[in-house]
Amino acid sequence: MRILTSILGVFVSLPLLFNQAVAGSEIPTHGSIAAPPGFSSACARYDWLCQGNGSSTINDDEALRVLQEVNRYVNARVKPVVDPRKSFYWSVSDSGDCKDFALTKMKTLLHVGFPSSRLALSVVLDRGRKNHMVLLARLNSGDYVLDNLSGTVKPWRRTGYTFLASQNFKRKGSWQVTLAGPQASSFYED
Repeated sequence: MRILTSILGVFVSLPLLFNQAVAGSEIPTHGSIAAPPGFSSACARYDWLCQGNGSSTINDDEALRVLQEVNRYVNARVKPVVDPRKSFYWSVSDSGDCKDFALTKMKTLLHVGFPSSRLALSVVLDRGRKNHMVLLARLNSGDYVLDNLSGTVKPWRRTGYTFLASQNFKRKGSWQVTLAGPQASSFYED
């Protein structure tokens, strides 16, 4: 009888665990990693980048509307510029690369009252396997991506990107390994 109860317990709890994992849709993390080059100096210039503030309670529908507006606004306002001499210099600017777009979106969202504990930067491989940075927004329904290469805010699983590392949502000055997405398995050792 004890064995039957144990087996039954496993079968009852598996669907509950599966539903939580699917419904949550948060990017998994696997431990700490050093921040990307340029992050520390950006934190020194922009205290909001590495400090948590604001309530973490949000309404997903309203939050998604705000995220879409900010993503479109910044994508239209910031001029894309690739300057290899400034690859490690991150800034909120009217022109720049993906890092600068992501920072500008974060600053804009914080300015309109979006909770900092719901925002994080993330280093990804884009569909062409090139390094890229996006902004993550954590809603109750999961993690969404604001991207200068897309006019639409999408759930992270629908971007086609491989997520390598992300800023910690709670401890803003630290980063975490993510390794999630289509190419993630190529980073694991056998």
